[in-house]
Amino acid sequence: MADLTTDFIGIKSPNPFWLASAPPTDKEYNVRRAFEAGWGGVVWKTLGEDGPPVVNVNGPRYGAIWGADRRLLGLNNIELITDRPLHVNLQEIKSVKQDYPDRAMIVSLMVPCVEEAWKAILPLVEETGADGVELNFGCPHGMSERGMGSAVGQVPEYIEMVTRWVKQNTRMPCIVKLTPNITDIRKPAAAAKAGGADAVSLINTINSITSVNLDLFAPEPTIDGKGAHGGYCGPAVKPIALNMVAEIARSADLRGLPISGIGGVTTWRDAAEYLAMGAGNVQVCTAAMTYGFKIVQEMISGLSDYLDSKGMHSPADLVGRAVPNTSDWQHLNLNYISKAKINQDLCISCGRCYAACEDTSHQAIAMSENRVFTVKDDECVACNLCINVCPVENCITMEQMAPGTTDPRTGKIVEADYGNWTTHPNNPNRVAAE
Repeated sequence: MADLTTDFIGIKSPNPFWLASAPPTDKEYNVRRAFEAGWGGVVWKTLGEDGPPVVNVNGPRYGAIWGADRRLLGLNNIELITDRPLHVNLQEIKSVKQDYPDRAMIVSLMVPCVEEAWKAILPLVEETGADGVELNFGCPHGMSERGMGSAVGQVPEYIEMVTRWVKQNTRMPCIVKLTPNITDIRKPAAAAKAGGADAVSLINTINSITSVNLDLFAPEPTIDGKGAHGGYCGPAVKPIALNMVAEIARSADLRGLPISGIGGVTTWRDAAEYLAMGAGNVQVCTAAMTYGFKIVQEMISGLSDYLDSKGMHSPADLVGRAVPNTSDWQHLNLNYISKAKINQDLCISCGRCYAACEDTSHQAIAMSENRVFTVKDDECVACNLCINVCPVENCITMEQMAPGTTDPRTGKIVEADYGNWTTHPNNPNRVAAE
């Protein structure tokens, strides 16, 4: 079997699955249960300075988006950083680390953007024996109004400055957690690297309002008649997070910067996609809050089986495998032609493909009087909308047309490749990919 042991910026853990900084990592009881279930590491919920207490709302803290089957797709939270005393958290971190020395223990931190505040808290964390710190530059609500969280993460100069303070005042590896609430994720990542960060983690939650109560006329969750924007996470944010991970992983200026991938990891397959896209490990929150800590056992067995099936010996063999194939649109091969094919043995004649294509796409699916659906090759542009709306897996597939055959839609010969051409045949103003 594949060995899932990972070494992320010198921090070893028995597998690449860490719990993200969030309610599941707020106290010793939770973290011990997580380690007993098999998690490779945790990022302890964000600690603040030893000063005025943080006060959370005593009411609903979560808003949600569900699929048609009531499956949780997205979770919005308005919870702040830990509201438990700093000394209690530090004592518990030390106790857990002593009992689980083989697990990664990272401590998330958020203090005012003043060097003395960082100098004060870092030695306290170091004394616990923690393996590293994660700088929370991403929280979009509550703390950002106080000049912390995403208020720092949206300003590259602040990121670089605070990261440099941390690196100058601790021996511990430093991970910078990035906010997605920004136009170009590469800029804060570059700032973190310039400040000496050992790695970045992303994404933190997305600024959001998930719903509005149409009786109270206030955002959900509603506290005494009012609501506020919060942080969005869960399976729905995975596409956004994967793209941002890819942007960093394939940037020439950021090459070699380790990445901890966060956002909607629910299954081993999600984790494998993050690893293939350049992440060295993954962090999980919403899935654990939805299904409990033991979900990691499926993730561990699934990833191990997948690596075995591919002849890979460890997660490191998978990291970055998809990065070379992640391109910009102008480098895609416009001579690649495929057509939709409907498997009549699997078709249940629901007509979804026909309705979608006829009304909103290219009128490329025909329906007979007895509801047999077939593809009109001369109209199909291979957009694959039909596949995405079909309720039967593998009923509709895309089949590549062989080089040298004629595309019935355009009458042109399908070319095998244009990689060596200096210009693209359909657009002489564009240089083709080498």
